[in-house]
Amino acid sequence: MMTDAGGASYAVAIKGDFVAQHYLIGDASELEKQRHSHSYQVEVQLEGPTLNQQGYLVDIDEFERHLKDVLDYYRDRTLNDLPEFRDVNPSIEHLARILCGALSDRLKAPNITALTVRVWESTKAWALYRRDLSCASV
Repeated sequence: MMTDAGGASYAVAIKGDFVAQHYLIGDASELEKQRHSHSYQVEVQLEGPTLNQQGYLVDIDEFERHLKDVLDYYRDRTLNDLPEFRDVNPSIEHLARILCGALSDRLKAPNITALTVRVWESTKAWALYRRDLSCASV
C-alpha cells in the first residue's frame, strides 16, 4: 500500500442517475404530497489515506458496477413503496443515507475511511450523507 504523509487522504468520486417517484408525507406542500417523479443525480465519493498496489484508492470499474446495481434497484420505482422507506419520509436526505448504507455494504476496500453520497433532485436542491468508515473496513 502507498501512504501519503501528514494525515492527508485521497478521494475518488463517480456519478450516476435514475428516475423514481415519491410523495412526501407530513408537513409538506400539497404539490409535494402528490406522487411525482424526479430525475435524481447521485455522486458518491470515497476517501482513504492509502492507495493499493496498482496506485488506486479503489477499482473504479468495480465501484461503478456497485453504484449501477444500487441505482437500478430504485430506477422507475415509487420510493414510498419500498421497505427501506416504510417508516420514513422519502426525502433526499433519507435517500442519501439509504444509498450510503447500500453502497457501504457492497464495497470491500480496507483503505476506505469515508463514504459520502450527494443526491440532487433538481438543479437547485441536493442533500448529502457522509459515513465515517475508519472504524470498519468497507
